[in-house]
Amino acid sequence: MISSSKHNSPHYTWGNNCEGWRLLDSPSLSVIHERMPPAMSEVKHYHEKAQQFFFILSGTATFYFEDEMVQVNEKEGLHIPAGKIHQIKNESAEAIEFLVISEPTTKEDRINN
Repeated sequence: MISSSKHNSPHYTWGNNCEGWRLLDSPSLSVIHERMPPAMSEVKHYHEKAQQFFFILSGTATFYFEDEMVQVNEKEGLHIPAGKIHQIKNESAEAIEFLVISEPTTKEDRINN
C-alpha cells in the first residue's frame, strides 16, 4: 500500500488556473484533491451514474443547483446524488481546496448542461 498526497499523485489543470491531483483513480471509486482560485467556477453539469461527495479542506465553496444555492464551509461536506445538476464556484477572495469523492468514477459520465 502506498499513501497518496498531492505531492505524489498525477496532476492536471482544468478551467482557468484550477488544478487537481488524482489521489485514487479506479473504475469504482475516485478521490481527487482540487484547488480553485478566487472568482472561478466549474460549468453546470451532472453525472448519470456517479454520486459525489465534496469535502472542503480550506475556504468556502458555493454550490448551485437548479433550484437552490448551498454554501459549504471549511471542514464541511456535501453529497450530490447521481443525476443532480450542479456547479461549484469560488466566490471568495482566497483559493479554496477540496476533495471530490466519486462512486463510481466520473470518467465518461459527465454531461455538461
